[in-house]
This record gives sequence, structure tokens and C-alpha cells, in this order.
Amino acid sequence: MDDAACAGAARGDGGGRDVRSGWKRGLSMTLKILPHRLTVCKLADLSAFSADQAFFFLGKTDEELSLVCSTEAVPANAAAREDGWRGFRIEGVLDFGLIGILSAVSTILADSGIGIFAVSTYNTDYILVKEENLDKAANALLAAGYEIITAEGELHE
Repeated sequence: MDDAACAGAARGDGGGRDVRSGWKRGLSMTLKILPHRLTVCKLADLSAFSADQAFFFLGKTDEELSLVCSTEAVPANAAAREDGWRGFRIEGVLDFGLIGILSAVSTILADSGIGIFAVSTYNTDYILVKEENLDKAANALLAAGYEIITAEGELHE
């Protein structure tokens, strides 16, 4: 695969080729399985929330206050919660100019019948799947040419 096609694969446009084959042939992307069991919840307020957690995402809009955190750390005042999530982190710092990273991953998982919950940070993207789909998701991503590592940094096979 030439450099332009690799760049296209990174952007998600495949450089004129299928994005998934672009990942396989030219650009290795690593996803790390997070060790946490996660919960997505809706909060009425932050009174019971502690930012001392090792891992969480907090989002506030004009309509809601949402939190993704380890299941053990869900605040007592959560108005609603959805347990049973596990996550993948795209390793490395992603350039803001890259296009299609989440699209490529979500398409692979959708083609395998796996729904996602995605969160982006300044550095990278996180893809959450229901725990019962974790192995199926890892296998689908492996088959598409992604490298999957465990929380301990070992290759997932």
C-alpha cells in the first residue's frame, strides 16, 4: 500500500480502497482492552460524585449530566444506570486531522451485530461494548487487521 493509501486508511476514506483492507495492509492500529467493568449512568447532580476515581468520563449538556465510570464507583444518587460495559482504547495520541477512526471501528462491530457506546478525549477514542460481546468484538477487530492487547499489554489472540 502506498503512503497516500495509508494516509487515506488513517483518515477513514481508504485512499480509494475499503477502509478495513487499508488497516490490514498498511496501517497497524492497536486497541487496548481496558480492565474496568463500566457503567453508563445519568446523574441529577454532582453531589455524590467523586473525581478521585482512576477512570471516568463526565459529560454535561443542556439536557443531561452523564457519567461513565467503573461499576463499583457509581454514585449513590444515579438517576439511571446501564451496567455491563467493557471498553477498548485506541492506543496512542490521535491527530485531530484523522477522519474515520471511529467510523471504521464501529462499522466492523456493526457488521458483527455489536452495538457500541463511544467516548472521545483530547488524545484518543474509547469504544465500549457490552461485556458479553467483548470477545466477539475483539475477534472481529483482529480479523479486520487491528492489533488487540490486554490491559497487561499482552497480545490478545
